[in-house]
Amino acid sequence: MKKIVLLVLALSILQTLAYCQEKKDSIKTALLIVDIQYFYFPSEGSAGLVGVEQASLKAKELLEIARANELLVVHVKHKSNKLSEIHKNVEPIENEKVIIKEEVNSFLKTDLLEYLKTNQINRLLVIGMQTHMCLEAAVRAAHDFGFECITIEDACATRDLKFGDKLVKAEDIHAGVLATLSGGGYSKILNLSQFKENIHKYLFEK
Repeated sequence: MKKIVLLVLALSILQTLAYCQEKKDSIKTALLIVDIQYFYFPSEGSAGLVGVEQASLKAKELLEIARANELLVVHVKHKSNKLSEIHKNVEPIENEKVIIKEEVNSFLKTDLLEYLKTNQINRLLVIGMQTHMCLEAAVRAAHDFGFECITIEDACATRDLKFGDKLVKAEDIHAGVLATLSGGGYSKILNLSQFKENIHKYLFEK
């Protein structure tokens, strides 16, 4: 009888340890969409970002994948006086969180961190605009808060910039930012095709 009790106790302990390890190793992923808003698209008096329409369509496809896999989706929009609405290609639906920010960093002076922690998120798919500003700031901050980040690079866009009398092309800015995020360990960088090749791995596995 004593041996049976000890055996039951041992099995109970093993089950508890297995559960704790499974919980520790579990992955819960959310999609974070940063500033895909109308003011970045061509309009009167503005040329928009380079490749913005194509990037928004990639973002739309990723959003559809996230919804199909029942991921938490968080939209971030920068407060602005005009053309500030989220673009129709990634328009939020009911029950999807919308964060309104006034800073470059999506976590600064918002409830984004609290919301992600409340929902036990530990991995973020991050996409958005502009690559060198709000997208980069969100990834760096998320990493510093302990989130694992994956950036889908062709669902992001930026613009040409000038430094002194030198014009820096958008594609070079985009590549440079992604190179530093990847090289610095802030984020894994994938394009949408690479992500789709192994969706389950990138959403649910360590």
